[in-house]
Amino acid sequence: MEHDTIIIGRCVGVERSPGDDKMGELTVKEAAMLWGITERRAAVLCKEGRIEGAYKKGRCWMIPANAEKPSDGRIKSGGYRKRKIPSNLPMPVGISDYRLASSEYYYVDKTMMIKDFLDERPMVSLFTRPRRFGKTLNMDMMRTFFEKTDEDTSIYFRDKKIWACGKKYRDYQGKYPVIFITFKDVKRETWEQTYEQISRILRQEFQRHSGLLESEYCSKYEKAYFKAVLEEKADSTDMMMSLQSLSQMLDEHYGVPPIIIIDEYDTPIQQGHMRGFYDDVILFMRNLFSGGFKDNRHLSYGFLTGILRVAKESIFSGLNNLKVNSILDNGYSEYFGFTPQEVKEIVHYYGADEKFEEICAWYDGYRFGDSDIFNPWSVINYFGNGCRPRAFWQSTASNDIIGEVLTNADTEIYERLNDLLQGGSFLTYIDTSVIYPQIRSNPSSVYSFLLVAGYLKAESAEISFNGDYMCEVSLPNREIAIVYNKEILQKFTNMIPQAAAISIQEALYSNDAARLQKELRRLLLQSVSCYDAVGENFYHGFVLGLCAIMDNRYFISSNGESGEGRYDIQLLPRSKNMPGILIELKAVKNITGEKLKRLSETALAQIEDRRYDTDMTSKGIHTIFKYGVAFSGKQVEIASASDQG
Repeated sequence: MEHDTIIIGRCVGVERSPGDDKMGELTVKEAAMLWGITERRAAVLCKEGRIEGAYKKGRCWMIPANAEKPSDGRIKSGGYRKRKIPSNLPMPVGISDYRLASSEYYYVDKTMMIKDFLDERPMVSLFTRPRRFGKTLNMDMMRTFFEKTDEDTSIYFRDKKIWACGKKYRDYQGKYPVIFITFKDVKRETWEQTYEQISRILRQEFQRHSGLLESEYCSKYEKAYFKAVLEEKADSTDMMMSLQSLSQMLDEHYGVPPIIIIDEYDTPIQQGHMRGFYDDVILFMRNLFSGGFKDNRHLSYGFLTGILRVAKESIFSGLNNLKVNSILDNGYSEYFGFTPQEVKEIVHYYGADEKFEEICAWYDGYRFGDSDIFNPWSVINYFGNGCRPRAFWQSTASNDIIGEVLTNADTEIYERLNDLLQGGSFLTYIDTSVIYPQIRSNPSSVYSFLLVAGYLKAESAEISFNGDYMCEVSLPNREIAIVYNKEILQKFTNMIPQAAAISIQEALYSNDAARLQKELRRLLLQSVSCYDAVGENFYHGFVLGLCAIMDNRYFISSNGESGEGRYDIQLLPRSKNMPGILIELKAVKNITGEKLKRLSETALAQIEDRRYDTDMTSKGIHTIFKYGVAFSGKQVEIASASDQG
């Protein structure tokens, strides 16, 4: 079968002279411009045979000049249908190029961020947000709007909200040279490897501005330095000066100081902390940023993004023109992530209005400043996955730091984190400028890191006496509960041998209570200290940690409402040919034998009496394994029953 490749933009093998359009033919690009649709959309319509007379010439489609765009959105010569067919642009999964995202995909318009910036115009702005909340796409939007290029980039904004704000704002479009650097992929094992990758990224940006080598406004000395960078002859001191030197040359050449954008500036710093070259990366970054942003008269404006503020590390030492915009600040709060109204517009566009509540349960719940925010990465992937919910966010980055903290966490911290998974919340001190060494030396700072990294939400925030915050924190949504299991409760991975975990899973699946009891007791004896086994919260987390590694086959929830109460743990199968699993836990100190057995039977009876299986049976799951599990120290008794559909 022959597969057509959709080619847009410049067509290979098609030569057109100024008179070609008079001969009755249009290219896809010309037709798209005429009809006000994207080139890709026009090409798809050609491929689907929906434009009469369209044919391929070389690798490109040619369209009859008399073809019309009907009011229903279909293009053909002849009669029209009254029913409107939506264009159904795809969601921009993994797209961080603004021009591509805004012209070829469904784009959630964030261009009013430009207006807010121009109304305030701070010299240097730092935006701290969790990973995958649109930082890179927004920075590329700022770059595309402000950058002076040979291309007329205003076409990417003429149908956006910023363009309707008036000439005052439009006059800034395309007026500045721009230095754009992203460190989001700098994740190497050694400082030598990291330095080489950072140097390569800086060289690529110099190459993008290689026209400066021909500038009559730049000195021979500056051009010699420029060549040394390009030819990999510059030493580390030269590379530390690169932002300062490049900004000076751009200012001299264009007569306008450039804008400097640094995306994900703290990714190499986190890597340095985890891999043991923290001091090296801090020294380099401090000097690099100092040259670019501190007292640089060749700078118009600067933008930086990252997860952490990192102010105490003196990365921005003496930078008194820095405006920090954290997740607890109101400024720019609606521009990173999707607002409820934006999500409602998305579900309506795709004809999935009935899915709004499901999206809320899975991906809503973040609070940035005074804005309610959805996780944009997960919402986009939800539609890309046929509107089937999953924890899309869990595999987007490494979270070694969380594991590092939990390895040394005390019982109070662990129990607090476990309470969150059961729907609880608590008041805690939040330092939005928490730094990586502080996380290691002060485990209680884990709450600050979890909040700024997107694992917690602030139900409320009050400014404390020293300018930091006291926040009531909780888990945002169902997705984070699953991510929490996989990434935060992985304290258990060092404690639970893989063979034991597999045996316990097999016992759960086969409703083998005797084997399950035997394996759990063996695990408790081998892996759990008497100090750890202090109460039901611990055992709840212990069992939940075991279940967490099974969530590729189950939706795992804790302390959820069903029937006439709240179950402890529910494993809802993703496939109806798998059994559902309900677990009710009890823990009492210093009992054994028959008393512990009766306690397990009490737990099992609670599942039946309070009809905890209501939620699963309503979803068509009729084979349900039920476990009443009673703990006392390292002793465990299990009672079980099953409903066979």
